[in-house]
Amino acid sequence: MSLTPNPTERIARARADLRMGVPVVIADRKSALVFAVETLNERRWRHALRLLEDPVMTITDWRAHTLRARVYDGDLARVDIPKDASIEWLQSLADPAYDLSSPMKGPLKTKRGGDTVLHRAALKLVKSAHLLPAAIVIPIPNAWTFSSTNDLTVMELDSLQSDDQAPTMHQVVQASLPLEVSDAGRLHVFRPDDGGEEHYAIEIGQPDRSKPVLSRLHSACLTGDLLGSLKCDCGPQLRAGLRHIGDEGSGVLLYLNQEGRGIGLANKMRAYSLQDQGFDTVEANHRLGFEDDERDFRIGSTILKSMGFSSVRLMTNNPAKVARMEENGIKVVDRVPLKVGKNHHNAHYLDIKAKKSGHIL
Repeated sequence: MSLTPNPTERIARARADLRMGVPVVIADRKSALVFAVETLNERRWRHALRLLEDPVMTITDWRAHTLRARVYDGDLARVDIPKDASIEWLQSLADPAYDLSSPMKGPLKTKRGGDTVLHRAALKLVKSAHLLPAAIVIPIPNAWTFSSTNDLTVMELDSLQSDDQAPTMHQVVQASLPLEVSDAGRLHVFRPDDGGEEHYAIEIGQPDRSKPVLSRLHSACLTGDLLGSLKCDCGPQLRAGLRHIGDEGSGVLLYLNQEGRGIGLANKMRAYSLQDQGFDTVEANHRLGFEDDERDFRIGSTILKSMGFSSVRLMTNNPAKVARMEENGIKVVDRVPLKVGKNHHNAHYLDIKAKKSGHIL
């Protein structure tokens, strides 16, 4: 037995460190110090430059294309950092909020050749912390000595690469919760083992586990679900889904904390700001450096299986949800359309969802 954190716990600690501006170490045959560009601070950055050499800024291919930087590494680019680079310049590369106010950032020189495995792991880690997908990666000679001397979290590369499996979910508690749509409501709270956010299952009635259950996978949307935003159809879909289950007398709605298609609320608001400049929802995500959709639908299938369900009638307009459920062991016997909430504010958004994301609207 040991008090030492396991690899999953180290990754959770690393995410928290990066959000606070503390760098972390990725250890392998070659090792590196990693900063999240969004939370970079002057004191630590200048100290790192005194100790180490050859820092590069790693950005996704989407962000590189926006900056007109050459991409030699497939899904990412490694940008050389000038010796006189300021934190403001570095953060202007990461954040498209600066694209209009500081358009002249280049020409940017990007590296070609060499191993990019540490850079790819660094980007993945920064993304998982819901920060802008941009990281500074600096080679270090000895990961364990360096991390011990500077009291930094260190993770082995293998643990980051094996972090592709859906987290294990543990039900923390369940209790009855009478709802407007049904007195027979019950809320289940699930906590992942990776230190991430909790997810919820709203069960209505007593669904027969041997039959397909009427279900919806609903991703959290504070602006739509709580504030009544007219920019999306999330709030109406949430309420219509619950109402449909209540009318039928039984079913499950999963409320998954994957705000902004998995990029987090702050980045979602950054995307909204870009939409105000005329970019559509997919273009905005790309300018930020994200994929169209960063959600992990395996979480939903994991929760459903833990509750004893193996097949669903899935309320969704998104065929990708159907495919992901099927791929992860939940049989979708029927796709139940949920076409609600269209208005003049979100008509273009819904049109883009249909044309670019394949939603059936």
